[in-house]
Amino acid sequence: MPRTVQSAEGGSEGDTFLWPSMSQLLLREELDESQRASVPLKAQKNTLLISHGRPPWYGPDGKCISDAFVIGVGGGSASGKTHVARQIVKALGSIPTVLILSQDSFYKYHSPEEIELAFESKFDFDHPDAIDMPMFASCLADLKACRQTNIPVYSFAEHQRLQETKYAYGATVIIAEGIMALHDPALRSLYDLKVFVQCDSDLMLARRITRDVKERGRSLEGILEQYLRYVKPSYDNFVRPTAAFADIIVPGQNNSVAIELISTHTRRQLQERSNSFRPKMVTSSLHAPSLVNEPLENDPNLMILPSTPQLEGIFTILRSKDTNNQDFIFFTDRLSTLLVEHALQFLPYAPLTVTTPLGVESHGKKLISKYLCGVSILRSGSALERGFRRVINNVPVGTLLIQSNSMDGEPLLLHLKLPVSVRHRSSAEETWVILLDAQIGTGAAAFMSIRILLEHGVKQDHIIFVTFLVARTGGITTLRRAFPHVKIVCGTVDNEMREGWLEGDRGEGNEDGVGRKIWVMNPGMGQIGDRYYL
Repeated sequence: MPRTVQSAEGGSEGDTFLWPSMSQLLLREELDESQRASVPLKAQKNTLLISHGRPPWYGPDGKCISDAFVIGVGGGSASGKTHVARQIVKALGSIPTVLILSQDSFYKYHSPEEIELAFESKFDFDHPDAIDMPMFASCLADLKACRQTNIPVYSFAEHQRLQETKYAYGATVIIAEGIMALHDPALRSLYDLKVFVQCDSDLMLARRITRDVKERGRSLEGILEQYLRYVKPSYDNFVRPTAAFADIIVPGQNNSVAIELISTHTRRQLQERSNSFRPKMVTSSLHAPSLVNEPLENDPNLMILPSTPQLEGIFTILRSKDTNNQDFIFFTDRLSTLLVEHALQFLPYAPLTVTTPLGVESHGKKLISKYLCGVSILRSGSALERGFRRVINNVPVGTLLIQSNSMDGEPLLLHLKLPVSVRHRSSAEETWVILLDAQIGTGAAAFMSIRILLEHGVKQDHIIFVTFLVARTGGITTLRRAFPHVKIVCGTVDNEMREGWLEGDRGEGNEDGVGRKIWVMNPGMGQIGDRYYL
């Protein structure tokens, strides 16, 4: 049985918000397209749905080359905006990631007097001033720029914004919906496509009554009073005029043709923004001798463990195909312990004087990092976790699941669970992260993981990448140029990166079982994750 991987500790923000469960994802991967419909990914408000993973959104220089595609959906209350958003998600099919972001989360914090009025149905929630437009625009701008954000949580039962927030990150397509979604110029400037849902007023009222009674615990009398006093005037004065800003007007019912137009346009935009990344990582080194010949040993931010008979003996055991599983695990843990101990020298320390049991003062050092955590790139990176915890036993460890696309070998982000200090930008700037992965070959997974941390606000010089092996002719050269301040600690350097061919598996999107090119480290250690866990 595989070992249990300990993931990020602390807090509840975003624990179920960002990604579906891994069991659900894996189950959907094993089903054919006709069967997947029976395994729902429920499209609720403020929910990020994932399909086949998020491909690279950056270039070999480390800079973002494509923003998320943002669709703004406006319309009257209960006109069917959320339903239209769900239908768009359904029509898009197998695309990377979609976030449905609701304006309802951005109601302002209310005073006790305003809450009292709200319970008496005398507070105007349908006026633009009731929405925290700057925060809405700020969160949306962060998500569009591929950065994390923390979305406020609003309770309709309490008529109040709560203290908790919901963590969001990783959307390729964002659908922002709300009655005022097209009202604010700052919001409109962020949309790539603007949609207005048009619906008959009587139908909107009927839907609103049904929704507010069932979902928000309102009385019929209160709903009607609020509708006549605030909702209808707001629609006439503020909402309906925003239809003039829409690129497309969608009927509130019987709208399958409009949905198909929107989904077709969105898929075309995503295709134009696609990026072939992994081959560039390796080709730049394989076909640029001047870069490869630059000694890795001269890089002050790439630390290689000093070669000793002990270290050579450990690598000899780990490289041998005849090493049994028990010995492989033992010496992997031993090597990872040495690497993490070596990596600790890059953390910040301050002088500290203590008194010994003999009453003598001793001058030493103490670790002064405010936040420290580990992040493991699954699954081979988790082979370093036991060594990490032997050295640092009281910090959270997050996980990133990055796997290769079976069609083209591009890295795909399938899952992430980061420690709380990384999920909030204010604390991420003060967090030191030790990234764990078994090897840096093409460097595609390492590149993606570093980009993710940077987009959360972690400083480049606060990232320490710990790995067993680095390929001299792999993607390490591109990685060092893109992120020169990231520190890399490795056990040894393999000089050769060999091209190979992997036969493809027949399945969805690859009916003919087309193979693809791969790159293998020589002499390497084989499939480290498989050897450690299987």
